[in-house]
Amino acid sequence: MRSDIMPGGVFPDYELPDHTTTMRRLSELQGDDPLILTLARGHFCPKEHQQHLQLAAFYPQIAVAYTQIATISTDDHHTSQEFRASVGAQWPFLSDPERTVQRDLDIQEYTDPEHDPMIPHTLVLKPGRVIHSMYNGYWFWGRPSLEDLRRDLRAVTSDIRPDWDLGTPGLRQAWDAGDVSQFHGWSTWSPEQVAAERRRVSTHRSSDPDGAARKPPET
Repeated sequence: MRSDIMPGGVFPDYELPDHTTTMRRLSELQGDDPLILTLARGHFCPKEHQQHLQLAAFYPQIAVAYTQIATISTDDHHTSQEFRASVGAQWPFLSDPERTVQRDLDIQEYTDPEHDPMIPHTLVLKPGRVIHSMYNGYWFWGRPSLEDLRRDLRAVTSDIRPDWDLGTPGLRQAWDAGDVSQFHGWSTWSPEQVAAERRRVSTHRSSDPDGAARKPPET
């Protein structure tokens, strides 16, 4: 692996076609969320199927936790589609048959000249594609378990979300003052939207004591 690809470094913002042939940048796929990125051998490898079946089962938790996931392989478009469908994945599979990523990161798996894949890696990236953790999956036990990923994502999320602990000093005061800039989801609302929502809740509660604020939009 290239020497600068290490925890604390910034992963390149590759642009590749996804399973629908739409060109996608990693920065676009990530947004301001944590990103699980798998650099996969491809559809031919049973180890990839086992890892991605686990990730597919884990995906509902990934989705509700404001976390993104993407897979890059050296498969061509149709093989990448088959790989994605065969494991029941719901996230983008990016296709790199030209091996741009393999060459750029210096991760050719030279022990498999028949398929010429990438050495498989799994990375957990903070927003801005900052590398939090990286796993070399050449051997299957080098790949992260779901508990490894949960631990990494807990650390990343607690680091990037100011509202991780609602008991943090000053947060309640900011909320009561109408400053929602530190509250994920709410921070996408305009001041006018926040004020209107507060008025709506206040009016609703006056007539329905059990009423509750509307949740902010999913992001």
